[in-house]
This record gives sequence, structure tokens and C-alpha cells, in this order.
Amino acid sequence: MFWGIAPSVKARLNTAIVLEIGLPVLADNKKNDNQEPMNIFLLALAMILVGGALPLLTYRWFMLTKCLSVGVTTIGCITGFYSIFSANADPASLAWSWPWLHVFTLAFTFDSLSFFFLLPIFLICPLAAIYSCFYFERAENSLRTAISYFFTNILIVSMALVTAAANMPTFALVWEIMSISSYFLVMYDYEKTTTRAAGYLYFLFAQAGALLIFASFGVIFSHSGSFDFAQAATIPESVKLMVFLLAFLGFGSKAGIFPLHIWLPHAHPAAPSHISAIMSGVMIKMGIYGILRFYFVLGATDIRLGQTVLVFGIISGLLGVLYALGKHNIKRLLAYHSVENIGIILMGAGLGMIGVAQGDAVMAGFGFAGCLLHVLNHSIFKSLLFLGAGAVIRRTGTSHVDQLGGLMKRMPVTGKTFLVGSVSISGLPPFNGFVSEFLVYFAAFQGLQYSQSTLLLTMIAIISLAVIGGLASFCFTKVVGIVFLGEPRTENARRATEGGWAMTVPMVLLAGACLVIGIFPASFIKLAFAGLADITLLGQVNTVLVATIGAHLALGSRLFLAIIFFVVLCRKLLYRGKEITEGPTWGCGFTRPTARIQYTGTSYARSVVDFFRPFVLIRETEVRLQKIFPKRTAYTSRVDDIAEAAMIYGVAFPLLAVLRKLRWIQHGNVQLYIGYIIVAILVLLLVLFI
Repeated sequence: MFWGIAPSVKARLNTAIVLEIGLPVLADNKKNDNQEPMNIFLLALAMILVGGALPLLTYRWFMLTKCLSVGVTTIGCITGFYSIFSANADPASLAWSWPWLHVFTLAFTFDSLSFFFLLPIFLICPLAAIYSCFYFERAENSLRTAISYFFTNILIVSMALVTAAANMPTFALVWEIMSISSYFLVMYDYEKTTTRAAGYLYFLFAQAGALLIFASFGVIFSHSGSFDFAQAATIPESVKLMVFLLAFLGFGSKAGIFPLHIWLPHAHPAAPSHISAIMSGVMIKMGIYGILRFYFVLGATDIRLGQTVLVFGIISGLLGVLYALGKHNIKRLLAYHSVENIGIILMGAGLGMIGVAQGDAVMAGFGFAGCLLHVLNHSIFKSLLFLGAGAVIRRTGTSHVDQLGGLMKRMPVTGKTFLVGSVSISGLPPFNGFVSEFLVYFAAFQGLQYSQSTLLLTMIAIISLAVIGGLASFCFTKVVGIVFLGEPRTENARRATEGGWAMTVPMVLLAGACLVIGIFPASFIKLAFAGLADITLLGQVNTVLVATIGAHLALGSRLFLAIIFFVVLCRKLLYRGKEITEGPTWGCGFTRPTARIQYTGTSYARSVVDFFRPFVLIRETEVRLQKIFPKRTAYTSRVDDIAEAAMIYGVAFPLLAVLRKLRWIQHGNVQLYIGYIIVAILVLLLVLFI
């Protein structure tokens, strides 16, 4: 097995092209007859890099900077799309390598899994770039904006190369470039204390995760003696579990699994909204890619791997949506929904791994297909929601849901597209989230035929999926109801207007994609299975079964859509010609009601959050009515993350207390510092020779 792909593909990849000193040299001294897709792909990456570099030269002309960067980046991503489909029949046409530092080899190869993960990269990133045209509107920040465009395009290229890295040095290099470039994007508003804190926290978790990934590389190398992923399957079976767990935790930190998600609800609100869309919609999926890739590379069939992934998925899904319910910052709320959906994706992957261990091709195939399709679906509707949230924040100046209201009339395109994204993320028909979650359900029901731990875990997975869907619907009922319906709660919300076409067009396109996948699911289900075509661990799933499920889902979604249209049409016909009167909303006994007596986010979600109180920390500050002539009352409520609280009070504070007691070591005496170095070297030599 080469890099987890089929032997036929391996034979084609043996003809990989070597680029040495910028000149193409064939690996086997024979000319590859189909170099065009590789050249197109490299051209796409080069164009994206140029699109990032041009703003550094033209930043003095603000509008020109934005137009050049967005235009070239968009064309580069479209070119990348073309290279994927032109090379899909022959992955060897997108394989190349060259020497690095005279020691390592940077090697890139592609298979069906790589192609699938390239789709959200080349789909979401150009739309986010177009959105940035109106989002970045301050000419005085032209240099900062140019730098942001530069690191955005570095991030796009590095994510594309992550999916293609064929050995450990290559993967480590592009992974670190991806992490560092995204760190600078988070730090866009670096003058804010909260932004700097969010950036440092993200950098800490990114590097901690990278250390775990590199540790797994080290274990593989110590047993195989090779940096190639192709040799990972040869390590002892007893070691594979440890390697996978190290890699799972490392990639899980990037993906945002619970409890390694702490950076995510801080980084997303700090970054510009289109960057949040890229990070949540695309970048965290690189963590999912790493988990899947390592699983397929190792060729391990231990059922404990799938059980571990499934348990983490269930916990992440449930707690992610629960914490989202208690948040009032719209972008922080969406960030916790990323944790929730990463949980759903991991549930699909875990069920697929259990299916592999049980030798059940249907359970394995539909589990992994649901995982991949939800990767694509989440990249679409979560990007849509972040772009919608960004438009709201940009036009109102606030991200607090309780300071908004009535925006559906003032920002109709943003409101309607945000509603589409809300229904999609809740897993309701006829939109795309329902399709991918159905595949995960289908895989879970396949596990009910087994006994003991598999039966128990699949039952818990089914119940958890249902609870997650219900809580997600409840949460977005809160968001849409408070932000877009009712009356404006502040003057800023009352004066809000729709953003420009560059902000609305990407949202409309993403909303359309949610609907298209929902009512034409068969082709996209086949696309998800095509992403697994080169994986040797998976058995062949009956294509008739796949087509039948796709057809039934399509019929159900279209019937559901038809019923909606029929109800709307009946309402129009029945109300035609009738006199419609308007009156004030009932004030619940108050003679002078105001917008302040509307539901708040806290009051709406309080009963549900209270039900899960053992898993959340609720901090309340309340000033009650006292005396005959009371003073002004006040009430605040805050839901804290138990993982974040554990890190702060269980790790950070004790560590700081210890470090404060060791401050005497740092005294400024250079001679003693040199002494420390000498003592450390002597100790290491003693350990080495003893």
C-alpha cells in the first residue's frame, strides 16, 4: 500500500515527476505523457501566490490592491478546480518531488481523498476573497489589508499542499506554514488586547498539536527507518495504536475537538469574518484530513481506533452545541457550532472505522462517505453563516445578539441567506446538512446488528445525533429570532442597511449551494464515495444501494420543498383581497412597552442550558428588588466552558505560581547563564554515556 491508495494508483504514481533546480526531470527517465494537469495545478498555486504578493506592491492604491488580489486569487482558485477534474482520471499527472536541504525530499502525490479535500479549498476561498472587497473598507488600513491578503493566499496554497504531502518532512513544512500564516490572519486587529490574547492562544494550541504530530512521525521513523508515509503500514501492530492516538490528538487540536477546542471560540471572533469563514469552513478540516490520512496510511483495523474517534465525536458534538446555546457573541456562538459539526464529522469517521474493524463494507462506506460529505457541507453552510455574521457586525457595529433585532427588513438578503444556513446546519430538509447527517445515521443503524460495545456505542451515537440536531435547531431559532426578527433593540440596529454586492453575492451563491445539494443529493453522495475510491481498507459498497438512497433522499427533499411552496401558495390565495390591519404587539400588561421587553438570548436558552448544568458552568450576577423604593436592578449571566476553566484554574494558574517562585533564576547575570548552559551540557553527556 502506497500512501493508503490502491495498487493500480501506486503503479501510476511511480512515474512521478521530479522537479530539480526548477527543471522538470522524470523520476524514471521516461516522459510522462500527461503533464498538463500538473502544470495547470502549479500554475493555479503560482497565481494564488501572485495574488497575495501584488498587494504588498500596490498597497498605496487601496481599491487597486483589493481588485488585483481578489481577481488574481479567484482566477487561481478556478484554475485549481479545473486541474482537479482534469487529473481525476490519472492522479500520477499531479505527482512531483524535488530535493530540499540536500537531505530531504519534498514529495507531493494525489489520490481521491486529496481531490475531495481540495474542493472546499478552491470553493470557499475565492468567495471569501470577493467578500473581503467590501468588508475591508478603511483606506487608512491599506498596508494592514495588503498583509492580510498576502497571508490569506499563503494559507490557501499551504492547505492545498497539505492534502498532497507524501512524506513527513513535506507534511511538517506545509503544515507549519499553514499554522503560522493563519496566526497572522487572526492578529489583524493586533492593537486590541483580546485579539492578541486570541492569537497567542491559537499559536500555543497550533504548536502543541504540531509537536504531537511530529512525535507520531518520530515513532514511525524509529520503527520503519523511512520518512515516507508508504512505510508507515510496516510498523508493528502494537505501535500503530500509540501512533494514531498521538496523531489524533495533534490533528484534533487543529480540528477543534473537545477538549482541545479552547482556541477556536477566541480566534474566530478576533479574525475578520471572511477569515473566520476560511478557518472554520476549510482550515479546521485539514485536521480531519490528517486524522483520516493517518488512519488509512497505518492500515490499522483495531476497533479501538474507531471507538475512540466515535466517543470524541459524540462529546464534541453535544458539548459544542450546548455551549453555543449559552453564548451571546454571534461569532463565538458560530465557533462553538464548528466544534459541534466537527463532532458529527468524527462520528461518521468513527463509525466508518468500526465498520472496517467489523468487516462491514456498508457501515464503513456510509460512515466515511457521511464524514466526507459533511466536510463539504459544513464548509458551505458555516462559511455562509460567518459571512452573514460579518455583514451584520459590519453594518451594525456590534456582535452581541441582544443588541440587534429587526434586521430581516433592513438586511433582507443577509437575513434570508442566514436563515438558509441556519436550517442547513440544523440538519433539516430540504438543505444539504440533512443529506450528510442521514448518511451518518445510516451507518450508525448498520452497527445495531452487532453486540456488546459496538451496539452500545452506535445506540449512543444515534441518540446523540438526534439531540445535537434538536439543540442546533433550538439555538438557531434563538439567533434568527433575536437578530433578524422582532424590533431593533439599539439605534445601530435600527439604522442598519444591506451591504454591497461583494458581500451579498457570495452569500447568495453559498445559500444556493445548500439548496442544490439538498434537492439533488445523488450526485454529491456519489462524489463522497468517489473520495474513497482509492482507499484499499474499504470494501466495495453496492452501487445500487448508494443510488437508491440518493434517489429516495432526492424524492423526499423535493416533496418537502413542494409542500412548503404549496402552503405558501395557499396562504397567498386565501389572504388575497382580505383587509390586513396592523396593531401594536400585546405588551403583557405594560402600558408603554419597549423593545427591551423582548426575549434575550439568555432568557430564551436558559431552560435548556439549566437542564445540562452538570456540564456547563453558569455564573450569574443579580441585583434584586429591595426596599419600598428600589434602586435599579441588574442581571448578567455567563456560560463558561468547563475545558477552558480546567485549563485556566487547573493548569495555567498553578504553572504561573510555580514559575513565579523560580524568577530568581532569571537575574540578568550573563556569567551564570553561561554556567547554566555548561551544567545542562554536562548533565546531557552523563545521561548519554550512562
